[in-house]
Amino acid sequence: MIKKGRSYEDIFNYRNSRYFAQTVKNVRKNPKNKDLVIFAGACQSYYEALIDAGANFASSPARILIDFVDPLVVAQKIATTDSDKYITIYDIEDDLRDGERGINRDRG
Repeated sequence: MIKKGRSYEDIFNYRNSRYFAQTVKNVRKNPKNKDLVIFAGACQSYYEALIDAGANFASSPARILIDFVDPLVVAQKIATTDSDKYITIYDIEDDLRDGERGINRDRG
């Protein structure tokens, strides 16, 4: 969030989240990207906006500084898991520095 930001629900109080969200929306417009897994955001991102935009995973639901390796752990787990298996945050949270607080996935 920007220093003068007062509301967690205002995307303009986040430095880059609106750009992340718009990029996710643009990617999701293409039907060829239907099965693409998108991880969006960075430390202290507007998590809800990123998920609403269409990201499968996003950082940081607790609006904390995450370990830069955590998104890579998620991506590696997804890339090396059979496509017929469903992965949840609980499958990988022990491998992440901040567990579910730093990274989460859409539960819908």
